[in-house]
Amino acid sequence: MRSDEIKQGLQRTPHRSLLYATGVSEKQMNKRFIGIASSFSDLVPGHSGMREIERQIEKGIHSGGGQAFIFGVPAICDGIAMGHSGMNYSLPSRDLIADCVESVATAHKLDGLVLLTNCDKITPGMIMAAARLDIPCIVVTVGPMLDGKCQNHTLTMIRGTFEAVGKYTSGEIDEKMLKAMEITSCPSQGACQGLYTANTMACLTEVMGMSLPGCATSAAVSAKTRRIAFDSGVVINELIEKDIRPSSIITKDSIRNAIIVDLALGGSTNSILHLLAIANEAGVDITLKDFEELSFKVPQIIKLDPSAAKTMTDLDNAGGIPAVLKTLYKNIPEMNDTTGVSGIKLSEIAASEIWCDNEVIRPVSDPVTSNPGLAVLHGNLAPNGAVVKISGVEKECLEFTGKAKTFNSEEDAMNAIMEDKIKAGDVVVIRYEGPKGGPGMREMLSPTSAIVGKGLGKQVALITDGRFSGGTRGLCIGHISPEAPAGGIIGIVEDGDEIYINIPKRELTLKVDEKTIEQRMKNFKPLPVKVKKGYLKRYAAVVASADKGAVTSI
Repeated sequence: MRSDEIKQGLQRTPHRSLLYATGVSEKQMNKRFIGIASSFSDLVPGHSGMREIERQIEKGIHSGGGQAFIFGVPAICDGIAMGHSGMNYSLPSRDLIADCVESVATAHKLDGLVLLTNCDKITPGMIMAAARLDIPCIVVTVGPMLDGKCQNHTLTMIRGTFEAVGKYTSGEIDEKMLKAMEITSCPSQGACQGLYTANTMACLTEVMGMSLPGCATSAAVSAKTRRIAFDSGVVINELIEKDIRPSSIITKDSIRNAIIVDLALGGSTNSILHLLAIANEAGVDITLKDFEELSFKVPQIIKLDPSAAKTMTDLDNAGGIPAVLKTLYKNIPEMNDTTGVSGIKLSEIAASEIWCDNEVIRPVSDPVTSNPGLAVLHGNLAPNGAVVKISGVEKECLEFTGKAKTFNSEEDAMNAIMEDKIKAGDVVVIRYEGPKGGPGMREMLSPTSAIVGKGLGKQVALITDGRFSGGTRGLCIGHISPEAPAGGIIGIVEDGDEIYINIPKRELTLKVDEKTIEQRMKNFKPLPVKVKKGYLKRYAAVVASADKGAVTSI
């Protein structure tokens, strides 16, 4: 066992003494040492119920013949960090989490890991660590929270709070209703209810085979989640015994399966960043070209909040990810027959008798739309690519021409929106919010939600070198690469410039003549990095561009 390095032989007497000090018995000393990397936090609703899940995993590990050790990993709630300087730390925390898991697992020579996670950057950070370590690992995503209810209306965190701010300022709802929605939108522990980044990544984790079937959509407060946690504790022992490692699970085939499901779901645009980063850690050749290629072959068969009224609860009731996989595997030739930690092949899932509600999970022959849920755009504004969540864009907005209103920070744009300075026909351009420029590539959920809340969702576009929450809807294009600090053309856009967006043709163009662009670029001096110390300074110095997954280990 890998753990023999710290517990076998005369020279390891001091090490064993310290391990005994933790409460390990002599009998357990010879068992598999299995870490539970837990992102428990009282600060994060998606994680605040993890103490009980830890216990279930621990029971499973001991039942399977191992010795469990729980250790902590940072967790940031994107919703709480949204709209202020805290969001600068969200994406950088992904790589910090990977470093933390790697450090603890390697320093203590753990034989395997159960990665207990739920929210936006924690899940990809954990999987990046698994790929980097390449020791037996299994992921437990805790699952979504219950749907909110207010005066017999179903609410989610986005519709019930962020968009409610815009409705209140436009006079659509009063202060009493705003308060009622605020207090009822998030009624339990768990990841926010829609197909935002947390739930998107949980779904893709299950597709890649790093979690057990049914894990992604099972409610955080359910007994089903506790059973999955226990079973995961048992299974990690089997993975160690058989030496089944992430390198045999996180492959080009499994990541492409994840891309296909992502396109079919219409998931968060952040998933593109995270799948690219996971592929980088796994040494797998996946680029934006894979997303581009598959986007012309995969229709969207599911539409959930924030683009529709249905939530993760509906997806779970409809059969969850196993039903999605069955639907796609039989109809999309690009799907690969992979095997995950459960030992079950995708073809076996497809052949099984799984309940599938076709009102929620539409047949490929009768999709929600022939468009994929996500797309990569190119043009002089984004020569290295930009990303749009098509599932959140109204049909009449798929082609759009507007006049630029430029801002060098999210705060400046948000002030203009709230002061009614943004009008129909505008293209809000937010720059210096990319991986280096932010630094940290903040999510623009506050401005996008305010635009929708003010009734401008179909009349205003927003483009940025930053990124969007999985809860974003509307004509919003992010991840513009290169970003402004790297000399991207987004940095020289001026107020009044015409911008043309054509999503079916995957085009994003600044309608300014080449000679003018060339002259502006000659005179362009990007703004300096905003931070001068601490973690973000170090992050900005090493982070790669969005089209590379904003990784720090390239």
